[in-house]
Amino acid sequence: VQLQASGGGLVQAGGSLRLSCTVSGLTHSNYAMAWFRQAPGKEREFVAAISWSGGYTNYADSVKGRFTCSRDTAKNTVYLQMNSLKPEDTAVYYCAARIGLGSTYKSTYNSWGQGTQVTVSS
Repeated sequence: VQLQASGGGLVQAGGSLRLSCTVSGLTHSNYAMAWFRQAPGKEREFVAAISWSGGYTNYADSVKGRFTCSRDTAKNTVYLQMNSLKPEDTAVYYCAARIGLGSTYKSTYNSWGQGTQVTVSS
C-alpha cells in the first residue's frame, strides 16, 4: 500500500486547508485510514480516523468541531478538511492506513505517507 499526502501550506489563524491522501495498492476494502501530526520536538499524535466505508470516524478532542475527515472511494482518496485553524495546529501531517477498524494508536498503522507541512501563522 502506498500513500501520497498533499495539500499542506501556510495559512493565517482562522483559515482553512484541505489535505488529501491518495491510496494505491489496496488489495481489499477493509482498510481504515487516519491522520496524525507531529510538531517539532513533540510526539506524533492522532488527529482523525475513518473507516474505508466512511461509516466510522473518530477525532482527537483538540480538533473536534473544526476538522472533518471524509473519503472518496472512487478516487481512493481520503481528505482532512481543517477549519478555524490555530497556530497550535502547525505540524507535519501524515496519513496512515491499517487493515481493520480505525485506531488512535500510531503503532497499529503499517502504511504511512510522506507527510505534508501545515503552518498556521498568528
